[in-house]
Amino acid sequence: MNQPSPAQPSWRSRLLWLAMIWACSVAALGAAAGLLRLVMRSIGMST
Repeated sequence: MNQPSPAQPSWRSRLLWLAMIWACSVAALGAAAGLLRLVMRSIGMST
């Protein structure tokens, strides 16, 4: 009763996922930094 193993995703697919996760994390960091900058500026902590 040998079941065939599921096909592994190609390296291109894995690389694409890695790039998408990296890009989303960079965008999230940028959004958080922008929000923090906006809050700091609104309470008078700008230079």
